[in-house]
Amino acid sequence: MTATTQPLAAPTQGVGRALRPTAKVLPEHARAHNRSLVLAHLFHEGPSSRADIARSTGLTRVTVSGLVADLLGEGLVEELGQRTESRVGKPATLVGMRTQDFSIVAVDLTDEERMHGAVLTLTGAVVLRRDEPLEGRTGQAAQDQLEALCRELLAGAPAPVIGVGVASPGVIDPDGRVVQAPNRGWYDLPLAEVLTASLGVPVHVANDANTRALAEFTYGGAAGSGSMVVTVGEGVGAGIVVDGALVRGRHHAAGELGHVTVVDDTTPGEDPRACACGRRGCLETVLSVPALRRRTAGLTPEDSDAALASVGRLLGVALAPVVSALDLAEVLLCGPSELLDGALTEAALDTVRSRTMPVIGQELALRMGSLDEDGTLAGAAVLVLSGQLGVT
Repeated sequence: MTATTQPLAAPTQGVGRALRPTAKVLPEHARAHNRSLVLAHLFHEGPSSRADIARSTGLTRVTVSGLVADLLGEGLVEELGQRTESRVGKPATLVGMRTQDFSIVAVDLTDEERMHGAVLTLTGAVVLRRDEPLEGRTGQAAQDQLEALCRELLAGAPAPVIGVGVASPGVIDPDGRVVQAPNRGWYDLPLAEVLTASLGVPVHVANDANTRALAEFTYGGAAGSGSMVVTVGEGVGAGIVVDGALVRGRHHAAGELGHVTVVDDTTPGEDPRACACGRRGCLETVLSVPALRRRTAGLTPEDSDAALASVGRLLGVALAPVVSALDLAEVLLCGPSELLDGALTEAALDTVRSRTMPVIGQELALRMGSLDEDGTLAGAAVLVLSGQLGVT
């Protein structure tokens, strides 16, 4: 178990980019929507005057003034003094989010061996870490361990916690119900509801790959026009952002790339292995971290590169139709760089380009994600910002 502390981020800087809204705003939701617009502006743009907020959001100054007054009363924003201006007239008073006065608890369940948790500021700076070994736990035992880790993080938070974000493998619906996560032994589990009731704070749960995609888009500069983030850990998943919106799919399963069959009895040099989903030959059986480590164990560097390149070609086979159908600008791989970066990535890109139209494949970028190992934790924090404050 480890614990580290990092300096709190200053509240005077805007953060990242916002996702494009995908839902229609109904009249009864107007005030909550307008509140989210104000908070999103302050989060992304930094301290602003009420007039600045009105211009940016399209709301009237009267509406903005009323919302800011409410947010001041809630303690979410504060007045920061008057702006120094050379213009004639009364200087505008700046308001900003009190990002230093609140915390978020985030948990990353991507790793096949450990649960990673952290307390973060609203701007994504890690102030406390806790890691717990999984030791093969699944089902109720894994759920109990997750709850215990969350309790420990909540107890160690230096400021009030506005919510908990959990990035989990598997198919997860918008309410945080785990439809199925075979590697965790979770099926039809209302995880967000259960944890919210037991912890006493709002809990938001989403697929780990979607969560990483949110982080790469918000903090890492991923292409909003069309990007896929492929996460490689105990399993394999993918999150897709197209035209500034996260692609979810009708069964909330968009991006389940790990369970696309890439190996069958006709695949040269490959044996279709059993997958946790019950089928054989899924991409996850060759691309997951355990599978890659098995494949390269004891090999010379040259033979290891050849083995990783063979997996890269299988990854390219799975990626090509998705890249072509969505005309993606880039694919980002997130996982151990010593396994993914190099021969595997190069072979995957060559395969995609050989299987797609030149106008699509030749300009495709296939690279490692730009965020470090905290990327999924940052995405889990975005889940809380979105769910509790309407900030995306």
